[in-house]
Amino acid sequence: MVRGILLAVILVAAFAAPLLAGNGESAAEGGGFYGTVWALLPPVIAIGLALITKEVYSSLFVGILMGGLLYSAYSFEGTVLHVFQDGIVSVLSDGYNIGILVFLVILGAMVSLMNKAGGSAAFGRWAAQHIKTRVGAQLATVALGVLIFIDDYFNCLTVGSVMRPVTDKHKIPRAKLAYLIDATAAPICIIAPISSWAAAVASYVEDGNGLTLFIRAIPFNFYAILTLVMMIGMALMKLEFGPMAKYEEAARSKGDLFHGKNPYAGMAADKEEKKGIVPDLVLPIAVLIVCCVIGMIYSGGYFEGASFVEAFSNSDASIGLMLGSVFALAFAILYYCLRGTMTFRETMDCIPEGFRAMVPAILILTFAWSLKAMTDSLGAGEFVAEVVKGSAGAFQAFLPAVVFLIGCFLAFATGTSWGTFGILIPITLSVFPLTNPLGVVCVSACMAGAVCGDHCSPISDTTIMASAGAQCDHVDHVSTQLPYAVIAAAVSFVAYLIAGFVPNALIVLPVAIVLMVGTLIGIRMVARK
Repeated sequence: MVRGILLAVILVAAFAAPLLAGNGESAAEGGGFYGTVWALLPPVIAIGLALITKEVYSSLFVGILMGGLLYSAYSFEGTVLHVFQDGIVSVLSDGYNIGILVFLVILGAMVSLMNKAGGSAAFGRWAAQHIKTRVGAQLATVALGVLIFIDDYFNCLTVGSVMRPVTDKHKIPRAKLAYLIDATAAPICIIAPISSWAAAVASYVEDGNGLTLFIRAIPFNFYAILTLVMMIGMALMKLEFGPMAKYEEAARSKGDLFHGKNPYAGMAADKEEKKGIVPDLVLPIAVLIVCCVIGMIYSGGYFEGASFVEAFSNSDASIGLMLGSVFALAFAILYYCLRGTMTFRETMDCIPEGFRAMVPAILILTFAWSLKAMTDSLGAGEFVAEVVKGSAGAFQAFLPAVVFLIGCFLAFATGTSWGTFGILIPITLSVFPLTNPLGVVCVSACMAGAVCGDHCSPISDTTIMASAGAQCDHVDHVSTQLPYAVIAAAVSFVAYLIAGFVPNALIVLPVAIVLMVGTLIGIRMVARK
């Protein structure tokens, strides 16, 4: 019933807009919508519908449609032309956006190649021989998750299959493995400059400054960094709390890795791939990283005389990542063919498979870009900037913490981080110029909140894939992970409160890490009592 009431309110607000605006001129002709509060209606509707329906694709499209209706003053022809011609077609015709999409497709192809070549299975065999303790098994899982930072899908699809035999040997419950997989997927990608996530975030920033902003925001991405600190700290302290503690006790004392529920009991064992070797996994990733770095400094003018730092700061993420991934893909195909692990035809079959795997990400990006085009055409940036400029300076200091909470709530309800920061980042950038340190903190808060909510959400694709990768009951994974994520989110919220008044990463980040370690020590003392 509550969802029905909210939906009714959204629809009434949408269709009452032209009456309240008071005229029928289009926004382009200086009508009553441009630069007013109604310019925010499309993203508000997209957010509201996402919360109600738990479905991001249709919600984003309805928000785009609302933008077209407002822009054309509810003209049928004007709406259709603006939504498709000025919106979807326009963003898909943009060279920068196309470069990002090409990078995603090639990344999907490389993921498929590396899995089929047997590199993951080979790494698992190597790890089983060299890891001797439970602490070592957990830290190795974290390390592998950190190594596979180019994409969260690739991370979840690889770490689980590689580390299951290792963690099972040391009686680590599957719920704990699922947490380690989930906590080193999106949190790693959102602080890695060479990743599909960095490319997506950079695409929301104009004038080619997206990658520079992303790198500047990394030290302020407290949730991602503190999640890593928390995982390592708990492993070294041998600390468990909440529902996870019962799962750990059952695994250690009884050897029950599933706490009585094994949804994969009837599944055939993973096919052992003997032809793969460890370099089949490590080498293509290393080449991808190197090629992408070279591609980015090339786009920034490094080979024309610019310094490395200057070239990297001025690089075009779209061109750099696209060129780097193309050369890395060519290397991977040649390498696997020469190694004899795959035939040329098999490598070619991986390309459409990779494309299919990236379709959800491409669809979210396209709709998010189109929604941004709608809000831009309605002058949302000008309106928000004027409102914030007129607000009290003290209130602005609380914005990073507020943005973090909004991002957490939205991503948790919708199960998507890309859709969340695709909505929030453009609004945040309209408030603060890139030269404002508080703007960098707020953008980072958008990303951190989106990752936090996605990490907790039971309907998140990453959460679901982490459960599948660990072959763990999904409800068990969500219930055991939530207390850990909430602790990291609480410490992050305090850090953003501090950063709002002191936007200096050299000061706030060490304080946040100390707070997290202190929190873990306090929890350990309470747990012992």
